[in-house]
Amino acid sequence: MAVGIFDSGLGGLTVLDAAQKRLPEVEFIYLADSANAPYGVRTADDIYDLTCAAVQRLFDAGCDLVILACNTASAAALRRMQEGWVPSDKRVLGVFVPLIEALTERQWGDNSPPREVAVKHVALFATPATVASRAFQRELAFRAIGVDVEAQACGGVVDAIEDGDMILADALVRSHVDALKRKMPEPQAAVLGCTHYPLMQDEFQDALGAGVKVFSQAGLVGESLADYLDRHPDKMGSGTSAHLTTGDPVKVSQRATQFLRRQITFEAA
Repeated sequence: MAVGIFDSGLGGLTVLDAAQKRLPEVEFIYLADSANAPYGVRTADDIYDLTCAAVQRLFDAGCDLVILACNTASAAALRRMQEGWVPSDKRVLGVFVPLIEALTERQWGDNSPPREVAVKHVALFATPATVASRAFQRELAFRAIGVDVEAQACGGVVDAIEDGDMILADALVRSHVDALKRKMPEPQAAVLGCTHYPLMQDEFQDALGAGVKVFSQAGLVGESLADYLDRHPDKMGSGTSAHLTTGDPVKVSQRATQFLRRQITFEAA
């Protein structure tokens, strides 16, 4: 039994790690499209084509459920995939939903009209493609009214993390937070809208200040996945655990091991 987790690179390993800790009995197949990363600077059509190809690879490996542990793919491709591409016996879920559940304090199955929520000023940090899609704002509008969202496209952060240059990543995070604060001086909450960013959560929190609540995806997605599998045990699929990459398995394994601080071995997809 295996659940698929897909990301353009290594950021989704934060989701995989949280999911494995929350669901130790579940097998996971992780696919990193390292050869085509990063997705955040690509066109929507390009992201859609690459994401469909990757998800099909996970379906072929025996997964009936695939988590897009990539905000860029979730923002630019997921709705289009669900409307016309995903087979009826498969499911593809994104990573925005758990964030919005937490931010609005309501479940995704709650289809009552949008209502006011406690948080009024939200800072969104994400890749350029995610920001351009406005997917976060669109999904939030289904659940809440009166929330001002200021988005900051965080160019360069994903590349720095993938390259293991955490000094550069730290400097870029602080620069992007400064730019956001010039547009929204006093956010009440901040959403880290990229699965790479939990690795920099302390830096975001420090730059934003202790009074800003920072929402990070990894743990939230793990809890939502556990709830989903409780309700849909038929979506466990077949297949056994694996780490796959379209890039160089040796290089990706080295970076992944550094990334999670434990041995991770990738093989060619």
